[in-house]
Amino acid sequence: VPAVKYFSGTAVYRKTFELADPSTIQNSQSKIYLDLGKVTVSARVKVNGRDLGVVWCHPWRVDVTGVIKSGKNDLEIEVVNNWPSRLIGDGKLPEAQRRTRTNIQKYYRSPENGEHPLPSCGLLGPVTVMEEK
Repeated sequence: VPAVKYFSGTAVYRKTFELADPSTIQNSQSKIYLDLGKVTVSARVKVNGRDLGVVWCHPWRVDVTGVIKSGKNDLEIEVVNNWPSRLIGDGKLPEAQRRTRTNIQKYYRSPENGEHPLPSCGLLGPVTVMEEK
């Protein structure tokens, strides 16, 4: 679907999960992290309704110690990507149908095959819960 393929903006990922090993959060000497794997370009993380801030570089992880709990946990990740995906998509449309207006023309054509490759975008993962002692 072109609207999804060339999307630029904020996507929200939601997941409810159960902590596999509740004993890991009972050790006061450990920190628990939510590792996002790889993200393009930035992510705001919320666990159990608590905003844990934005990550925008490696390592793509947030400290969830004291927030994550035994049993059910609600996760929300807002990922924002860059503008090129939309510009590449608009480059395939007649000017009157484009969703963006800019004087930047670099994404409309590529000398090799007439179009730019789409960048990887979103929550690329894998998302894991990890313990650090």
